[in-house]
Amino acid sequence: MKQSEYDQYYLNFSNTVIWPAFHYRLDLVQYQREDYDGYCRVNEMLAERLKPLVNDDDILWIHYYHLLPFAADCRKLGMKNRIGFFLHIPFPTSEIFNALPPRKELLEKLCEYDLLGFQAESDRQAFIENLALVTTVEDLDDDRIKAYNKPVTARVYPIGVEPESIRELAEGPLPPKLAHLRDKMNGQLIISVDRLDYSKGLTERFQAYETLLENYPQHRGKIRYFQIAPTSRGDVQAYQDIRHELETEAGRINGHFSTLEWTPLFYLNQHHERSLLMKIFRHCEVGLVTPLRDGMNLVAKEYVASQNPNDPGVLILSRFAGAANELTSALLVNPYDRDGVAAALDKALSMPLSERKVRYQEMIAVIKKNDILHWRQSFLTDLKNPF
Repeated sequence: MKQSEYDQYYLNFSNTVIWPAFHYRLDLVQYQREDYDGYCRVNEMLAERLKPLVNDDDILWIHYYHLLPFAADCRKLGMKNRIGFFLHIPFPTSEIFNALPPRKELLEKLCEYDLLGFQAESDRQAFIENLALVTTVEDLDDDRIKAYNKPVTARVYPIGVEPESIRELAEGPLPPKLAHLRDKMNGQLIISVDRLDYSKGLTERFQAYETLLENYPQHRGKIRYFQIAPTSRGDVQAYQDIRHELETEAGRINGHFSTLEWTPLFYLNQHHERSLLMKIFRHCEVGLVTPLRDGMNLVAKEYVASQNPNDPGVLILSRFAGAANELTSALLVNPYDRDGVAAALDKALSMPLSERKVRYQEMIAVIKKNDILHWRQSFLTDLKNPF
């Protein structure tokens, strides 16, 4: 792949058009027709590379927004295999999607898949509503529709985690340096782990924590908030901007509230191994997961799965994350409401053990039922068996 093709396909159309638009940030969309053309050319190239490797009885399971038109390119090459697609991010409502110039082409190409998987019912409905605006949609049965004279099944498959492996990772001892640091903290810990991305609501989260310290001064000196946010897509300007903004906010909040003995906020722009993160989750009293928009957000499920059943922490979760449809026993919040998030933090920090246990048991039951194996098997079973 040439550098220019990579730029148009990945940096530009995928990450400055689809990603911001599908996360409801039209203000960050930078559409250029040549970038869309490059996106399509790379999908065509990938289909051509795949064709010699595929047998007639193979099924294909395609993932992520980088490959929305991929099935259409496979069909052009004569491939009649069953092809499924899973969208890990939200699908936007028509008010957002209609702003994308190639919306009709993308929707028609998506209908070349036999099975479309979405994280939540709202995403599935948004896809169908968008489709109905550009062509006739006929309802068939069992989540099947017909559009562009093609039958396609659109169904919800909320992605899960491996709760048992997470529990095993979390139960192991903390590394000595971290164990020593945890002992020195002598207070309640709030943890957030995210990619450095504007969709995660990090600035709003910092401001909500500041509101907690202002409105609930009894917590000052007794809590610490750790935000781990390693850089992602650092060559995209919007991601450079959010990093600078977070560094500024963290410095301002610490400058206002810190004492000689206490620093309220630790912002770490570093990658940490997953095995270590699960242990950290287990030792933090509050998991703060407040994206502005997220397809699922597996960090929320990982935080719950890592907890000690006899003394679990409390999950605070944005109602705009797909996980909120399943983890209804979390403290659900509007991430744009800093006072509401601050109140939820206060409630979580003072929640009695009995209530924490009940909420944990309700959430872990859902996580175990809808784990990653169930997600995989459900999708593949439906893909293998024509309706």
